[in-house]
Amino acid sequence: MSFKDHFSGHANAYAKYRPDYPAELFHYLASLTPHRKVALDCATGSGQAAVGLAEHFELVVASDGSVSQLQNAEQHPHVAYIGNLAEQPALRAHTVDLVVAAQAAHWFDHDRFYPEVKRVLKSDGALALWTYGLAYVEPQIDAIVRHFYSDVVGSYWPPERRWVESAYRDLPFPFQEIGTPQFQLQLQWDLDSLIGYLGTWSAVQRYKRTTGQDPLPALRAEIAPGWGSPVETRTVTWPLHLKVGRPH
Repeated sequence: MSFKDHFSGHANAYAKYRPDYPAELFHYLASLTPHRKVALDCATGSGQAAVGLAEHFELVVASDGSVSQLQNAEQHPHVAYIGNLAEQPALRAHTVDLVVAAQAAHWFDHDRFYPEVKRVLKSDGALALWTYGLAYVEPQIDAIVRHFYSDVVGSYWPPERRWVESAYRDLPFPFQEIGTPQFQLQLQWDLDSLIGYLGTWSAVQRYKRTTGQDPLPALRAEIAPGWGSPVETRTVTWPLHLKVGRPH
């Protein structure tokens, strides 16, 4: 079975620039299940979610179809990285307390993924999916990034991006959904870190491959006057959008 691989070609940058999630998120996720033996992180990428979960679970099985992503993943004694797809978890039935997918579920074949989640989850287990859209810095910079997102690389976004734009509200979810608290990512970044992160977007990578041009230098030049010193750090914020549920 193939998968939509938008990130293997820049796995090193993905590991460097994709933001880590807040500790409060993992405390909440750990509270969803009475047991904390095994968590499954699907499409782990470079392991940001897996390492956060490992502070609460005895074992985190972190899978991804991209070997290059796994080679760049952060190591942790409670995380076992394996090369397979979210739709094909190599785990026995009813052995997993928590299944998560961080900024990844919009890429999945949902007709294959959800039955497998129900197969591996324990009866008192839970599934948590989350995503984030555009970051917020300050209005002037945000307007430039929105223009870049929509009008420069907008036509290069894969169709699955629509799930992210709807904050997962329209994502298929055949589970008993439960309400969740509000969480956000918040980091202190310099200008190069912001540009490095924007460079990990699948649309930017597709733009480069299609046109043979890099749109990031022009974007950086447009943002720079409003940023100030390039080494100055600013608060970068992403609201997180969660879908959490239990098996029927």
